[in-house]
Formats: sequence, C-alpha cells, structure tokens
Amino acid sequence: MLPVHQNAEINGPLTIDNRTWTAAWGIALVAGCLSLARPAHGLDLDAGDYVAAPAGTTLGLLYLQGAERDRLYRAGHSQPNAPGLDSEIGILRLVHYADLGGFRVAPQVLLPFGRLDGRRGLGDATGLADPILAMPLWLINEPERRRYLGITPYLFLPLGGYDADDDLNLGENRWKLNLQAAYVTGLTENLALDLAADVMFYGRNNHYGSGRWTQRQKPSYQYQGFLRYQLTPQADLRAGLSWLDGGASRVDDLQLDDRQETGKWNLGFSWFFLPKTQLAATYGRDFAVENGFREEHRLNIRLMQVF
Repeated sequence: MLPVHQNAEINGPLTIDNRTWTAAWGIALVAGCLSLARPAHGLDLDAGDYVAAPAGTTLGLLYLQGAERDRLYRAGHSQPNAPGLDSEIGILRLVHYADLGGFRVAPQVLLPFGRLDGRRGLGDATGLADPILAMPLWLINEPERRRYLGITPYLFLPLGGYDADDDLNLGENRWKLNLQAAYVTGLTENLALDLAADVMFYGRNNHYGSGRWTQRQKPSYQYQGFLRYQLTPQADLRAGLSWLDGGASRVDDLQLDDRQETGKWNLGFSWFFLPKTQLAATYGRDFAVENGFREEHRLNIRLMQVF
C-alpha cells in the first residue's frame, strides 16, 4: 500500500536542567521527525495503494528511497549554519489479501532499513529501523465501479537500532500507532482520484538523549491526494500533494515548539513491465516547512511482485 515514514531519532545534547541548548537548535527540534519518506510524522501513500487486490493475492515489495535535506527551518525561517541530512532507506514488505467476515483485508509486515548521513557534525546511522505491522480493511470494495474505501491501523514496534548517546538513530525507542482512512474513485474512464487522511499517536521514549530524559509528542495529522491517469492497462502517470500538521513534542518539561506544518508535491509513474512485476517511481520535494528539515529532493522507487 505505501512507502512508509519510519522515523529516525535525533538525540541532541540538550542541557535540560538549565533550559538551554548546547547544540544546534535543529538537532533537538527534529527529534523523531526524519523519516524514510520525508521529515514528518505520517505515512506516505503511493497512488492506487487502496485499490484492493483479489482475495488470495500475495505481494512482495521492495522500496528504495533517497532524500537530500540541506536546509533547517525554525518558525518558517531557514537557520544559518544548520546541519544537513541525507538518507538512503529501503523497506521490505509482504502483503496477503484475504476475505474476513465479508470484508477484504490485507495483513502485512514491513521491515525498514538503511543509512542516515548527517552533515556538520550530526553523525550517521546504519541498520534496521522499527518494524511495522498493519492490516487494511475495505468497507467499500467495488472494482466494477472503481470505488474503494479502506481503513488501516499501523503498529510501529520499538525494535530498531537505538542508542541514546548517538545523535542519529534509525529506531525511535517508542511505540507508535497510526490510523489511516482512504477513498478511491474513478472520475473518467482513464482518470482516478485518491484521498487519504491519517493520525499518528506516539508513545513515550523514556531514554531520550544523553540525559535519559522523557520525550513526549502530541498526535500529528496528514492529508494526501493523488490523481492517476491510465495511459495503458499496464502503465499510469500520477501526481500528488501532501500536508502534515501537528506533532509538537517536549523533552521532560521543555517544550520544543516544533509543531509540523509541512507540504510536499510529487510526480511519478507505474509500469507493469512483466505480467506480474511492476516498477513505480516518484520524484518530489517540500514546498513549505514550518519546523524541521526541508527536503530539496526525494526519489522513491518501488518494485512489486505479484504471487
């Protein structure tokens, strides 16, 4: 269904007792808000992800995602001499479609991994990120009318690589739960619209940073929309917009004032170059960032095999 945001944890050396920063403001600001898909707290979809496959179908997917982040924002303003961050992330995903109680479902597991490369002393991280369990359920599944409505819970397991003494981590050392709903409908014979919204809930990280402080975070919300144009039965073009809001966090009693207000666009295609093998690719970038890193470039590639 989607290339996912697996958040990377950034542990800046805050001096909490004195309520002062001892490192670049941005190192603390973006605690937990760098992701596989982008620096945000949400789940990025691919266009067409909520088009349900027939029961009995199994999908194996490999995502490869690369992003460059050269600018860091605070209250909408770019910060001088701030660190940068590049990421190279992969996700292995296994999905199986079945019928349960008269509804189509798709239990699945996602295993993210990869590398984060910081600049200006931010360090790097390599390894496994937090695994994810999910099971979409379709309340409307009408392929003859090209109409679908699905809801999905995603559970993030705190099993990825995490060291409180490191500036960068691929794991977050906290549980997360995302609830997502999406609606798909055909507009014309070749044009389809996808709309989605989700909310992410965050557990506590009680070993945040070198002081082993407690990190808390308010829910964040994401809204996405896509248009898909079917060129042939095997290929389509797609364009999307996304907006992320919320997710302000605090460390012990220190409010970070890091509420996310981030918008991005993307363009791409999908192509079944073999009867059961699909290649999809999208390019995108952020067009608005209130707090955190701004993605200057992002390339997502997805290879899908139907079994």
